[in-house]
Amino acid sequence: MSTIEQGDDGTGAGAGAAVPVASTLDVDRTDPAYRAWLKDAVRKVQADANRSADTHLLRFPLPEAWGIDLYLKDESTHPTGSLKHRLARSLFLYGLCNGWVRPGKPVIEASSGSTAVSEAYFAALIGVPFIAVIPRTTSWEKQRLIEFHGGQCHLVDDPRTVYEVSARLAQETGGHYMDQFTYAERATDWRGNNNIAESIYQQLRMERNPCPAWIVATAGTGGTSATIARYVHYMQLDTLVCVADPENSVFFDGWVSGDDSVACERGSRIEGIGRPRVEPSFVPGAIDRMMKVPDAASVAAVRTLAAAIGRKAGGSTGTGLWSAFKIVSEMVAAGRTGSVVTLICDPGDRYLDKYYSDAWLAEQGLDIAPYSATMEAFLATGVWRG
Repeated sequence: MSTIEQGDDGTGAGAGAAVPVASTLDVDRTDPAYRAWLKDAVRKVQADANRSADTHLLRFPLPEAWGIDLYLKDESTHPTGSLKHRLARSLFLYGLCNGWVRPGKPVIEASSGSTAVSEAYFAALIGVPFIAVIPRTTSWEKQRLIEFHGGQCHLVDDPRTVYEVSARLAQETGGHYMDQFTYAERATDWRGNNNIAESIYQQLRMERNPCPAWIVATAGTGGTSATIARYVHYMQLDTLVCVADPENSVFFDGWVSGDDSVACERGSRIEGIGRPRVEPSFVPGAIDRMMKVPDAASVAAVRTLAAAIGRKAGGSTGTGLWSAFKIVSEMVAAGRTGSVVTLICDPGDRYLDKYYSDAWLAEQGLDIAPYSATMEAFLATGVWRG
């Protein structure tokens, strides 16, 4: 503490009582080595996007007479094979730029598998350890891919505990819990910056129906539907947004009731989507419609997709495709033309022992035959009897 001499005239000149002057508190945490690491890490993550061509927009074959185009945004062509590659990139940039992801410190994530695969990839890219907290029922192929990219799998028996276990591991290791279920909707720039919504509209601009009547998404974090819906509103487009939810998930229930405290005792059989709680990244006010899709219908739909285009996809793709078919049937019945877009979320080779296994279906008590018949009749006649 320093002092000045206060004079009789109050100016500080001349003799008088000493008056204390507070010192400026100054803590400088400048760390040149960390900033150099940070710049390089952000560059590497951004460079990944530059190296990857945009994902394809495929057409599902519908009868020409309907005048309706059904498109599938094929997110399985990302370097880590799923829609979650976009999310993982955004989460890493968000964590890095916020100063949360640090050199040598592990990144921990709660996941049902696909996000963890993508985050393991980005963790390896910037040279930090990665731990995935995932349900024990997560497919073996996803576990293999997490480890292939250098990550570690921490398995839990109860899918509802992934949040608390991830937070505890972050505290114990001094690492960062990425928490996709909280930050997915805010880490992605929904105004543009080549997000999935902007990409869809860019790819549709030369089509006969460039502004889709509907875009159908599914919800794991809720981040994708929030990004698409916000972009639609921001760009003042006429597209409506539908979110398809599987069994053993509460997004639909919370949206219908307006109660975000609803919970489910079981985990979703459709990996990558469906949650036992309404996640913070789910933005219910932004979307127009929701459907609750039976798991057997989701499985039947991915098998119908494989027969139609020769591509196997994961179960979450089937959940969205079933809902898209239903919307197309409504358009046919109303005599409307236009386009509908849904997503191929990840490849089916991750689930050969599940959604493409008749033994697994029998074990789960799922009968897909009625749903397959519904789609077969719809694609032949345009009439939906489900």
